[in-house]
Amino acid sequence: MCFSLKTWRRRWFIFDLDHQRLAYYTELNEKKLKGVIYFQAIKEVYYDHLRTATSSPRPSLTFCVKTYERLFFLVAHSAEAMRIWMDVIVTATDEHSRY
Repeated sequence: MCFSLKTWRRRWFIFDLDHQRLAYYTELNEKKLKGVIYFQAIKEVYYDHLRTATSSPRPSLTFCVKTYERLFFLVAHSAEAMRIWMDVIVTATDEHSRY
């Protein structure tokens, strides 16, 4: 499976437990949402070990959030940050699916 990405765009993500979603913005201090990923829509969260995001600026720090409609490729600023984000998203998704 190969994915063609036109360009990578910088986004800022907020883990929003109150609304059970990941909210993302185009700028750090932006007030208007660019989009959301609801926990209930997330099917999988995994490390991109196959390097399917071929144009990733940091392949070793790229992970995937797969929803029912779309596959999101996210790049963390460090390995520790990537592990934390993945763990938090998986935990939130698991907790949501219990209810």
